Amino acid sequence: MSPSPSLLPEPVRRLAAWCVVVLLVTGVAAVGVWLCIVFKTAVTPVLLALLGTALLGPMHRRLVAMGANRSLAAAVTCLAVTAVVGGATYVVVAALIDTGDQIVGSLRRAGQDLAPHFGAAGTSLEDLAANAKGLLAKFGGTAASGVIAGIGAVTSMLATAVLALLLIFFFLKDSDRAVGTLRSLAPSASGDTVEAMARRAYGAVEGFMRGTTFIALIDALCITAGLLVLQVPGAVGLGALVFVGAYIPYLGAFISGAVAVLVAFAERGWIVGLWAVGVVLAVQVLEGHVLQPVIQSRTVQMHPAVVMLAITAGAGVAGILGMLLAVPLTAAAFGVLSELRARYALAAPAAAEPAAEPAGPPVPEAD
Repeated sequence: MSPSPSLLPEPVRRLAAWCVVVLLVTGVAAVGVWLCIVFKTAVTPVLLALLGTALLGPMHRRLVAMGANRSLAAAVTCLAVTAVVGGATYVVVAALIDTGDQIVGSLRRAGQDLAPHFGAAGTSLEDLAANAKGLLAKFGGTAASGVIAGIGAVTSMLATAVLALLLIFFFLKDSDRAVGTLRSLAPSASGDTVEAMARRAYGAVEGFMRGTTFIALIDALCITAGLLVLQVPGAVGLGALVFVGAYIPYLGAFISGAVAVLVAFAERGWIVGLWAVGVVLAVQVLEGHVLQPVIQSRTVQMHPAVVMLAITAGAGVAGILGMLLAVPLTAAAFGVLSELRARYALAAPAAAEPAAEPAGPPVPEAD
């Protein structure tokens, strides 16, 4: 009997199949995000530890190559990063505290100067700057009034930082066992594919973290030097703001650069403000055309629109922490997709080749 004809044409059936696949993938992703939000107390330290391990992996491998014990190398690496991060945090916070009032006052004056020319935009900037200290004071008063809540928040942050540091130590110490553990968890037939995807994702995160840190340092130094030459007040604090903002691609650089330009405009006038615009644009051109292609050439390259969407989604899920984690996680996902695409592209021609016909029985030679 011949098979009964389908009620739907072939293109419609293919579209329906793809719709089912998209719905399944979206559902799995939504459940994964929901689980991460529910267990954020445990998930956040793990993600931070993975980013820290990706950033500190080269230093640990260098110490091991020099003959150090893996545990000792991991401990030295964690102590070094604690000292560096603690010192950098102290410098950034001190710079922002010392120049915070000056920057807020400059933004307020910039809003007052721009209000006659730009109407509501300038007035909004003036109101935002004028209310910034009030909002911070109100937030601080609210936190102070709820002493238990304040202590709980600080304790949670410290516990997250300590747990992330301990996880970094164990991840570095036992990194040589990661591949074996991953292969033991994966089905035997897909062990090679799972290992390749994991290596590609980790390589993307590692390249992103190292490249972003190096680029952020160069951007901050260049803009700070330019603002110091222009004698813009609060140049060190603005440079610290640029360094922190560089970890949020595009959006962070735009906001920190705009703040630097507005402060220069308010404190030094139109001429110096235009020179500050030139400094910020020059640094952005240097980053986009030299630093990004050279430093991050081996990582997964993502379109700016994808980066902005990832940052927006991360902010909606987890606020500032989500904005910081969104891009490296997206880079890891793109690394996995690139590895899968490469493997299927290699497997497709092999599957398309016709199998060799089996040789028939030998034909006896004629006498």
